[in-house]
Amino acid sequence: MTVSPEPSSISKVKERRRELRNNCTAAEALLWKHLQKRKVLSKKFRRQHSIGPFIVDFYCPECRVIVELDGGVHDEYWVGEYDAVQAKFLEQNGMLELWFENSVVFDNIEAVLEAIKVALLSRIVTT
Repeated sequence: MTVSPEPSSISKVKERRRELRNNCTAAEALLWKHLQKRKVLSKKFRRQHSIGPFIVDFYCPECRVIVELDGGVHDEYWVGEYDAVQAKFLEQNGMLELWFENSVVFDNIEAVLEAIKVALLSRIVTT
């Protein structure tokens, strides 16, 4: 039996996602310009998307690929533990998670986009 979250917690998560979208980092804004409107392999990405108890930076539902960007907050010891729990949850649910440092997005956006393309291609099911 699956227990549905309380309506108030759903609205809180929805509000948090909106807040994250409206206050994105410069690295997230730059990467979003390259991912939005199906610019990468014609795949749709969602921004600040909820998956289970987590909110991920970018998500391609068709390929089940997640892209996360790391800023300074990820250097805190407790965030590393949270990230490990998130990574395990997402992997157990059949998703592929990519992590990039914010600095790499700024310094080498083409390499980031190429890695995302490779991940998407590895997840495309052909019939």
